[in-house]
Amino acid sequence: MVKKVLSGIQPSGKLTLGNYIGAIKNYVKLQHENECYFMVVDLHAVTVSQEPAALREQSESVAALYIAAGIDPAHANVFMQSHVPQHAELGWLMTTLTSMGELERMTQFKDKSSGKDSVGAGLFVYPSLMAADILIYNADLVPVGEDQKQHLELTRDLAGRFNHRYGEFFTIPEPFIPEVGARIMSLDDGSKKMSKSSPNPGSFIALLDPPDVIRKKISRATTDSGSEVRYDPSAKPEVSNLMVIYAECAGMTLQQVADRYEGQMYGGFKKDLAGAVVAMLEPLQEKYHEIRSSGTITDILAEGAAKARIVATETLTGVKERMGFLPYR
Repeated sequence: MVKKVLSGIQPSGKLTLGNYIGAIKNYVKLQHENECYFMVVDLHAVTVSQEPAALREQSESVAALYIAAGIDPAHANVFMQSHVPQHAELGWLMTTLTSMGELERMTQFKDKSSGKDSVGAGLFVYPSLMAADILIYNADLVPVGEDQKQHLELTRDLAGRFNHRYGEFFTIPEPFIPEVGARIMSLDDGSKKMSKSSPNPGSFIALLDPPDVIRKKISRATTDSGSEVRYDPSAKPEVSNLMVIYAECAGMTLQQVADRYEGQMYGGFKKDLAGAVVAMLEPLQEKYHEIRSSGTITDILAEGAAKARIVATETLTGVKERMGFLPYR
């Protein structure tokens, strides 16, 4: 049976190689055997202050990168979260089912609010909106990184709570987490996830970085003591992370990478790694610039949102009916 898949990426900062390997690459695989909904989650982006012009540019950029990376609008719905207003309405209804304690336990909220004198309410309640994003399509699978598992658990709890209170309605979603490549780490610290919001541009490879910038960043990437190219995340986190990037970009296994560089120093490994990353990203970048210059992304987003609204409207109508709201015509 065809499964429904839902995922999205915020249009804040530049999409990185980590976003591609950990998320978008899997979207491309999933689209051929599932009913897929891939959003640009612009409503989530504004939980922190955004410059309007930058938000518009990054929103279109992320959508174009989806297509450039291989997501086919003929097989998957690609759309802006804000173009399907049912997300926000169901988000409010999910907020009414969520307890303060559940939101206070969210690790990401603790991290993002740490040390700040004032924190917006949107940052606090956005896990309820994320739950709505998933439930409004009754998604079966949600591609998530390890850092998002807690939010998916809340979604599962809210779906079960709604079903218990109002009758069986929502599908209880399951996480889709690839064994390898699900979490690409920072180039300057193997204990931290590669993040597009990092203040240090040398810690990540942006999908639109020019080849010379990519080579420089990889040449300066932190490596562990010693010189052995060996996959051991505990003892050699930095080199292990670079090996995962190499394997994903070159289409190799980790063992094949280790065998190729057995007895060699880090220098040659890094040089070849940079070549593999550049070779993978060059056609993606070329396709991206074609899409942006053609203007076709506007039509793709409009068509994706129109299809998504049909499903979202049906779900929201069912939710409101069960909760006791008067229907309107």
